[in-house]
Amino acid sequence: MSEESRMWMEIVFNIGYLVAIWALVALMMVQRDRVAPANRNVARLGRWMFFLLALGDTGHVGFRVWAYASGSLETTMTLLGRPVGLVGLGALATAVTVTIFYVLVLVMWHERFRKPYGWFGYLLFAAAAVRLLVMIPGWNQWNNVVPPQPWSTVRNLPLMLMGLGVAYLILRDARAGHDHTFTWVGGFIVASYLFYMPVIFFVQQLPTVGMLMIPKTLAYVGIAVILYRDLYFGEGAQPAARLQPR
Repeated sequence: MSEESRMWMEIVFNIGYLVAIWALVALMMVQRDRVAPANRNVARLGRWMFFLLALGDTGHVGFRVWAYASGSLETTMTLLGRPVGLVGLGALATAVTVTIFYVLVLVMWHERFRKPYGWFGYLLFAAAAVRLLVMIPGWNQWNNVVPPQPWSTVRNLPLMLMGLGVAYLILRDARAGHDHTFTWVGGFIVASYLFYMPVIFFVQQLPTVGMLMIPKTLAYVGIAVILYRDLYFGEGAQPAARLQPR
């Protein structure tokens, strides 16, 4: 595939993804009264999760589209009197929001299964704090279009611990409780990391590996669709006769 073909494929996918994820967030907001009372805290956490994901990815993939439209991924903008790369600024935005996303996933697991956090849960909270701290120093080089090594790996290791750790908790308790919805949620989280890890480790040497971000992103859309279907229309929703107008 030529460089131009990859560019247009990415642009079309990025725009389609942003439309889809913001549409799901909007539907969750508009139809929140459909959620059964027992599931409202879980649904509220889901809305916040995907609002943050959509917000961060509007910076991440949206700024990449903007940079392409401006002629180069190296395009910069002036922020507080300093030139800032659009792609790097978007990467920083999504790095922060996806960290909070997984904190909320952990809280959602706690709310859904009524299990104590325990030492492992608190370790995952600590991983979120470590990740946010590791992203501060200048060695992260956020202006770079391609993240530098070894710091790309260093700042992503805590995120991998968070994501795969909470996926383990979800899959363990969902399978034990025959919770098919959250079994799918845990499975999609694992799938997202299987696609993401080669990008973390090898994108500097093999730029085409970055195309794995497409199925990784689709895994997040899958989580949103499953939660929306179950909590707003499936077993987690109120019976239609009990729905009350606002």
